Amino acid sequence: MKTYLWAALAAFGLSFLLCALLIPLLRKVKAGQNILSYVKEHKEKSGTPTMGGLAFILAASIVSLAFAPEIDRFTVATLAIGLSYMLVGLIDDLLKKKHKENLGLKAYQKLVFQLFVAVFAGVFAVRSERTVLYIPFTDLSFDIGLWSFPLTVFCFLATVNAVNLTDGLDGLAAGVSAPFFACLGVLSVLRAGETGAGILSFCLTGALVAYLVFNSPKASVFMGDTGSLSLGGFAAAIASFTGNALYILVIGLAFVFTVISVVLQVIYYKATGGKRIFLMSPAHHHFQQKGHSESKIAYAYFTVTLILGVLSIVAAL
Repeated sequence: MKTYLWAALAAFGLSFLLCALLIPLLRKVKAGQNILSYVKEHKEKSGTPTMGGLAFILAASIVSLAFAPEIDRFTVATLAIGLSYMLVGLIDDLLKKKHKENLGLKAYQKLVFQLFVAVFAGVFAVRSERTVLYIPFTDLSFDIGLWSFPLTVFCFLATVNAVNLTDGLDGLAAGVSAPFFACLGVLSVLRAGETGAGILSFCLTGALVAYLVFNSPKASVFMGDTGSLSLGGFAAAIASFTGNALYILVIGLAFVFTVISVVLQVIYYKATGGKRIFLMSPAHHHFQQKGHSESKIAYAYFTVTLILGVLSIVAAL
């Protein structure tokens, strides 16, 4: 257990240092976020440095390599996936900066990339025989064989976009992701015996906590797609490759709820000719419209994630 804690602390320290060095640089090159016009509450945030995901993703990746018991196929594949998502997110953020608007890569371009990586992950899961699926809150597990391919592909597409949509308020995506990765790390060790996955998860937790020092309301930096796409990729990879994909539905309920709120809003809007379920979607914007502060919303999402994570761990003991 000491190894995991030391890894988390080391990732925290490196992430804090990189954030402190990166923010002035981002300000200098005017890498500010362009805010969507219909989110009036965020108007004053325009110009806040983005691409902060570079700091905590690189910190977690570097430290996880330093603490990994061995550089095996799981470690290489997971880091390659997470860093690939970071790269495409970085390209997206750079295009937004270049065009000076909140539009970077086209939706279909992002989808093609996401599908490409998801297929790679699905093939890796099958070829490396990481096809066991654990059922939350039970002692049951099943080797689903080739069915792990479509499940992994779906897991990636859903999770990456869910985390990306959740990144809409100061401290929200990072505040949910930190306890999510901590609990996923514990489950990876308890249920699958995956030490490397546990270390990487704890490194991501430590790095995210350091980032939250700069991202909690009022944020000094945003993670951008650089961070949110990468976090989704890491979450899907760790969960899928350790047999804990179904735990995303439980511990990552905040991510799931975010996606569902968007889907329901769109369906209801089209079916009723313009009526809405939420004042604004994703749901965190609805709560903001109802008068709740960003801090309160982020804290509520964090608390729900932590409680569900702890319950999942207790049930797995």
